[in-house]
Amino acid sequence: MTTDMTLTASDKPDTARKRRWLVVLVAIIAAAALAAGAAWFWLQERPAQVVEYKMLMPNDIPTALAIAPDGTVWFSIDFSDAVGVLRDGKIQRIPKNGKNVDALGIGVDAGGNAWLTDSPAIAIRRVTPAGEVESFPLGTPIARLGRLAVAPDGAVWFAESSAYSITQLKDGKLTRHEIRSQRGGPYGVAVGADGTVWASLQSANQIMRIAPDGEIAEYDAITRSASPTDVAVDGKGVVWFLEFRANKTGRLEGGKVSEVEVPVQGAAVSGIAAAPDGSVWFGMLRAHALGRLRDGKVKVFPLPRPDARPYSVAVDRAGNVWYADISGYVGMIPAAEAR
Repeated sequence: MTTDMTLTASDKPDTARKRRWLVVLVAIIAAAALAAGAAWFWLQERPAQVVEYKMLMPNDIPTALAIAPDGTVWFSIDFSDAVGVLRDGKIQRIPKNGKNVDALGIGVDAGGNAWLTDSPAIAIRRVTPAGEVESFPLGTPIARLGRLAVAPDGAVWFAESSAYSITQLKDGKLTRHEIRSQRGGPYGVAVGADGTVWASLQSANQIMRIAPDGEIAEYDAITRSASPTDVAVDGKGVVWFLEFRANKTGRLEGGKVSEVEVPVQGAAVSGIAAAPDGSVWFGMLRAHALGRLRDGKVKVFPLPRPDARPYSVAVDRAGNVWYADISGYVGMIPAAEAR
């Protein structure tokens, strides 16, 4: 049995009209999709309006940064013998006696003094606003140090991989809190307003909590082998952290962990900070952008230079978002743009 698919004379006009309407409909849909796509692209890909400060020396690599109460921006400079200061729109280099390597940790206390990790010197350094440098030796044969944070009581906390510890420096005395996990891998450190210390254990895939009384607890990341790195605590005591290998942000509150995926694949998230308005900011090294997490959604802020590589992030009291760009800049997204 065969079926005759030939159109009759009466069929052809109706079919032709239908085809014309179909072509028109497809064209309308395509045009709408193109317009929507263009609008989405503009909203998502428009470079953020930023202010950037180029390093004074061509080989300087700004790595970590922290903001003083008076708004001064301090930053470490990798493979350099100096620490950087940005005041009144001008960069200054302060010699610190010794070359930096893996200058990952920096924090500022209430008096405006900057505290730095210094692995080659096997020490923690303090640099005053006047440029005076003081060293606090760690008393170990080698030092491998991660991030650093200053607590409200002035104590300095830092990740000390070589001692398998999250270590406190207070009044010149070192107190080591050894990691119980056999894998460990301490990297990020943050201190809440109540004095609770939070740290990331990369290899253990955990977030570690040190209570003010010294009690230790660990919380597992949801995604296996997520490699949690940087940690921040917001004004409500919620803990935020980055999962480098999982390309996600993590949230820890009341012992419960949740995650939000970053919308740019392979973004290489690095550096995290909680803003006064409750939003959370982080760098996206391979995406040449900053990310803002708010209300469970991530918005991408592309940076103007295609070679930008934001490694560390901090937010000042006014809501300006600062970042250390390892391609040779310290940059800032003004608060109005950040909102």
